[in-house]
Amino acid sequence: MDDYRDRISRLPDDFLIQILSWLPTKDVLGTSLLSKRWRFLWTLVPRLSYDLRLHDNSCPKFTKFVDRSLLLHKAPTLESLHIKIGSMCQNADVDTGLWVRIAVDRCVRELSISYCSGEEPIRLPKCLFTCRTLVVLKLENTSLVDASSYGCFPSLKTLHLLDVKYLDDQSLPQILSSCSSLEDLVVKRCPGDNVKVVSFTALSLRTLSLQKSSQAFEGDDDGFLIVAPKLKRLDIEDYWGGFCYIDNMPDVVEANVDVIYKNTEKLLGSLTMVKRLTLCLITSDAAYLSGTIFSQLVHLELCTCAPQWWDLLTRLIEDSPKLRVLKLRQKHIRRATSPRASWKQPVSLPKGLIHLETLKWKLYEGSQKQKEVARFILKHAIRLKTAIISPKPSSTLPEKHEMLKELSSAARGSSTCELLFD
Repeated sequence: MDDYRDRISRLPDDFLIQILSWLPTKDVLGTSLLSKRWRFLWTLVPRLSYDLRLHDNSCPKFTKFVDRSLLLHKAPTLESLHIKIGSMCQNADVDTGLWVRIAVDRCVRELSISYCSGEEPIRLPKCLFTCRTLVVLKLENTSLVDASSYGCFPSLKTLHLLDVKYLDDQSLPQILSSCSSLEDLVVKRCPGDNVKVVSFTALSLRTLSLQKSSQAFEGDDDGFLIVAPKLKRLDIEDYWGGFCYIDNMPDVVEANVDVIYKNTEKLLGSLTMVKRLTLCLITSDAAYLSGTIFSQLVHLELCTCAPQWWDLLTRLIEDSPKLRVLKLRQKHIRRATSPRASWKQPVSLPKGLIHLETLKWKLYEGSQKQKEVARFILKHAIRLKTAIISPKPSSTLPEKHEMLKELSSAARGSSTCELLFD
């Protein structure tokens, strides 16, 4: 009976260690109490994860636990070390610095440090910036003031910098210049990061995510200047203004642009080869230059919160001859629209409606402009297979019924189009 109930203990060490690798280290150490078989098994687990919140936010208890477990750890290689620490730890710099040094000495391949605090970011030891074994590095609310003179990450492929403080505008370019193998980069800027313009060249980069975390950014001279010729995916989220110029992106296949920039002509003009595009802009007329063609665009998702969003939609479906899927939704609170604003229907059939197969409209309100756009698409999308309309949750039952009635009676260019209300 004992053998039957404890069958898991009969598994090979390598298999059990693999299972334990995906658990929080606090739970992993708890297995040492199960039996003699498990007593020291945890010391061979190559992935360690520490979270202050799992220790009742008690810094002394947390620090003692991390110190003890790292001291007893015996795995030949430290595959990864994840640490989440908070402002209640008064010696966070010292403690984290010690743990990072141990990880570097153990040839760590993946390191994640998250300092959950509104206080000054913690400083990391200089040895981190010359760790040649690192493949993944993720930092949140830390200082890289000391990094620019020491950076050397020849193996690094993934770098996430969230709310990080730099020495100056040149710090990030110098750090990235030491990352010859970098493929995935996330940069989330914060007030007081000592940077005005993020400018760098990343020749091996495949995915890039850019964000700003606060409205403290002011002026149109604060932004991003980037060269990434091998980029495949781009995400930009910036609700605080400025600019973003990314040159030479012939291979981008997916982009998510959610910004309030006054001028997006150069940015969108560099995305002409994109296949999947998600857009949320505050402008329609100056979104991109006349004559720009999105020749490979198949999947388009457009936010309807911008004033006169219908004009931008008209341009996009005209300039996207291979469009198959169109999604409309209101992501943010809708900005005020001039009461005189009107929609001029295209004189000729937009190229993007010729091959359109799927229409999905979320948070549909049934306003006059929305009805005009919906009817136009249903009438002229001659290959449309499915149109899914999802009214706003706040819509009453009579309102939903009226929307259904109006769209169901609209003319359809495709005899096989199925109109669904979600």
